[in-house]
Amino acid sequence: MTHEAQTDAGPETKSALSGFLTDFKSFQMEIKNRMTEQDERIGSLSRKSAHRPALSSAAELVAPHRKAIDAYLRAGEDAALRALPLEGKGMTTGILADGGYLVDPQTSDRIMGVLRAASSIRSVATVAEVEAGVYDVLVDHTDIGAGWTNEAGSVSETDTPQIERISIPLHELSASPKASQRLLDDSAFDIEGWLAERIADRFIRAENAAFVNGDGVDKPTGFLSYSTLPNDNWAWGNLGYIPTGTAGDFSSVDPSDAIVDLIYSLGAEYRVNASFVMNSKTAGAVRKMKDADGRFLWAESLVSGQPARLMGYPVVISEDMPDIDVDAVAIAFGDFGAGYTIAERPDLRVMRDPFSAKPHVLFYASKRVGGDVTDFAAIKLLKFAAS
Repeated sequence: MTHEAQTDAGPETKSALSGFLTDFKSFQMEIKNRMTEQDERIGSLSRKSAHRPALSSAAELVAPHRKAIDAYLRAGEDAALRALPLEGKGMTTGILADGGYLVDPQTSDRIMGVLRAASSIRSVATVAEVEAGVYDVLVDHTDIGAGWTNEAGSVSETDTPQIERISIPLHELSASPKASQRLLDDSAFDIEGWLAERIADRFIRAENAAFVNGDGVDKPTGFLSYSTLPNDNWAWGNLGYIPTGTAGDFSSVDPSDAIVDLIYSLGAEYRVNASFVMNSKTAGAVRKMKDADGRFLWAESLVSGQPARLMGYPVVISEDMPDIDVDAVAIAFGDFGAGYTIAERPDLRVMRDPFSAKPHVLFYASKRVGGDVTDFAAIKLLKFAAS
């Protein structure tokens, strides 16, 4: 190349070099700005993480399965669950072929505790835990005959008691609460407590309604589903009732007499463990009753957790009982421990479904429970009717 060519190319080279340096500086500034933004973003995440409550490390030490269950609930990862020994202390869960698992002992106990504390009929009925799909109760509701005789007289044949079998099938009760995946990703969220509250609430309401009014079709048979007869004409398979004497109300003259008649319509052998069952609206009306000396028949409990008493007998408030109305049986009185039996399987099954309700995760919980009247003589009703 000649000296002249080099001289002519000089300005072009300088211009290109200057443009390159300018572009390079812009690139450097862009990289610097992006790094600054990334540092700020990381710093923000770190500050948020510092303020986020951590899961209890002590709990993981005493209950290592909790971390595995938490991972399963958050992301469906079951490797940690499979690695845990099923016979270990406090660990009774098992992975099923369909992806379900039995809730760990702490969660299951918490749910059952809420049920027993808040479920009205459950608190006074007999509760049996069974492993089969049907629970049979054998009942002898007849009496053996007897008669007087003398030494030389002949002995006549007497009646023989009859045994009746009452079968209580178990029905499936289910609940399906859901939570967003973002909520489950929050490490401070109490997954077990949330599940317990949601599932217990659903189960309490469904069970209470069925134990009182259930028709026995895919649910327990409620004691009010049976036909009723005047107590003077009572027969096994029906519930006896006492009328108040006024349609849709207590009698205007001595209204408490109906309560007294109801109490003594029940056999003495049942009155020892008897309870009243009514809803809050009916309780409000009964609460105002007084005896001839002006004393209230209703006595509030002075002990926390104990029910109020009506004429000395505990009162169970069940909102599924009917209101006072014409021909309504708004008050029940009886030994529900003898009169009503609840049969249930002790296990609670939970499945995680992250697909059906995206972006939410469904938790399908189910248990099997049944209920039925097992002694028709142990429960009497107050009917708001003239006769």
